[in-house]
Amino acid sequence: MEHLTILYRGPLASCDYDCPYCPFGKRRDTPEQLRADRAALERFAGWVAEQTHPVSVLFTPWGEGLVRSWYRHALIGLSRLPHVERAAIQTNLSHRVAWTADADLGTLALWATYHPGQVPYERFLSRCRDLAERGVRFSVGVVGQPEHLAAARRLRADLPAGTYLWINAAEGRTYTDAEAAAWTGLDPHFAYSRHPHPSRGLPCRTGESVISVDGDGTVRRCHFVPTVLGNLYDESFRDALAPRGCPVDACDCHIGYVHLEPLGLYDVFAGGILERIPHMEA
Repeated sequence: MEHLTILYRGPLASCDYDCPYCPFGKRRDTPEQLRADRAALERFAGWVAEQTHPVSVLFTPWGEGLVRSWYRHALIGLSRLPHVERAAIQTNLSHRVAWTADADLGTLALWATYHPGQVPYERFLSRCRDLAERGVRFSVGVVGQPEHLAAARRLRADLPAGTYLWINAAEGRTYTDAEAAAWTGLDPHFAYSRHPHPSRGLPCRTGESVISVDGDGTVRRCHFVPTVLGNLYDESFRDALAPRGCPVDACDCHIGYVHLEPLGLYDVFAGGILERIPHMEA
């Protein structure tokens, strides 16, 4: 196998924020659930360490991972492995970033989201500046809610030079051309997020060189297709890897449609697929 990209989502579902557009805000995992999540993550990291082919990993937890020590330790460890090309995570940056000093910064990357109203602006901005000063690869994004536009403009003006600011279309929201133009002024690639992408039958890298893995090791082609391809730990998934068309009507999430081949986003985000950094900013 030339290269395998894995989107890992364990049982962690707790978050320290309570964003109104997220069902996991302020949810708390029990100590037993946290122990199970840690064990699952450590098992997964151990499997990655044993591989002999190139691997890239993006952690996409329902909750906030970096407030948990085991996610920080996993990212540090994975980043140091010679066959791991990228070790990345989606995060709200609520935790201090000094831990990144122990990681291989040629491999580590962060996909950070700013949630206005959940964190003081200066605190979030200071974390971004700290990451930039440390040389950590990261992108920053905002959900395209109308009430977030002013904060997003302020953030775009204040972010360190070269930092990509992406905008996610708010789920279920239809944008007028004028509204879309305002967001495109901040993120030149907003058009990819504005509308769901018709996908049924179109070639997609998921299920071939990209897979989704849960805490039990169950492998699916992506987070949005429930069909099981096998299990990571008994290697049964490998025989199911093959080129195949998308089985759903539309794809409206970046971590899904970035792999949809007709969109050509592997060229747009070359070198920064998992951390959402376009080639010009990479």
